[in-house]
Amino acid sequence: MSDFLGYAHPGYAFSLREFGEPRELPRCGGWILVRPIPGTPFKDAMGCYPLFACRDWTRLHEDLEQVGSDLVSLVLVTDPFCGLTQSDLEHCFDLVKPFKTHYVADLNFPTQCIAGKQQRYDARRALREMNVEICTAPARYLDDWMRLYNHLIARHGIKGISTFSRKCFEMQLNLPGMLMLLGRRDEEIIAAQLLLISNDVAYGHLSAFTEKGYEIGASHGIHWTVLGYCGQRGIHYFDVGGTPGIRENPRDGLAKFKAGWSNDRRIVYLCGHIFDREKYDSLPREHRVTDSDFFPAYRGNTSITGSARGQTEIE
Repeated sequence: MSDFLGYAHPGYAFSLREFGEPRELPRCGGWILVRPIPGTPFKDAMGCYPLFACRDWTRLHEDLEQVGSDLVSLVLVTDPFCGLTQSDLEHCFDLVKPFKTHYVADLNFPTQCIAGKQQRYDARRALREMNVEICTAPARYLDDWMRLYNHLIARHGIKGISTFSRKCFEMQLNLPGMLMLLGRRDEEIIAAQLLLISNDVAYGHLSAFTEKGYEIGASHGIHWTVLGYCGQRGIHYFDVGGTPGIRENPRDGLAKFKAGWSNDRRIVYLCGHIFDREKYDSLPREHRVTDSDFFPAYRGNTSITGSARGQTEIE
């Protein structure tokens, strides 16, 4: 598992090239997406969705000193396993603020200590209705995945970069370390979870279900299987993920679900860096917002944001 780069793999950045031109940060081993600022001759950059990851976080500051000669700013959301504190990040970025809580299963503990009594009951009930298969060649199931994911988009009104596309998924499903868990009921695929492995962490990349999958609580059976599979293969952590939207609500249904399948919490940070203060300040005033949740401020106006408002819609 140690050879897998997860979100730091160049193929992941290139899977998102519809949203920006991939640019390598060669010292830290990460990738960003360079994009035009609509209505201006300038460009800025964002980290890959949903998380920026790199091989050596201690060298990120070196790349930030070199990579931005043609950029106005950079915004990204950190990997919850980056190993840097808020203070460390403040040495690299002009803006660092806690953004989301990621729910994490620490697999150094027995599964029974992670999943509570209700979660175990719900998982058993789901697994009576379906079988779960671990697929190490998920590209074989691209059509099935698109069917499920398009249903998710329609059900929740998903927009922007998180809609991805078939071309995105064609590349992502072929990444080293990408696994798919398939839930089948009477041979019909009713649930799927994508796991992206990096070192000793399994990231819950995306999941999608049919209406029958929602009805039987397939997500519980999937998560129970994930914990068992990862624990058996020496993976130490499963990042269940955070909640969507700009502001998290720990009382909403998704947050409660993820909390029930985790025994740890990690904060991800919204980080912003201004490469060219003069250009940043020269952007038209009508493009500015006062909401401090937005960085860069000039992308707070939806008329110029294109597919993503800065990177503050990241999960």
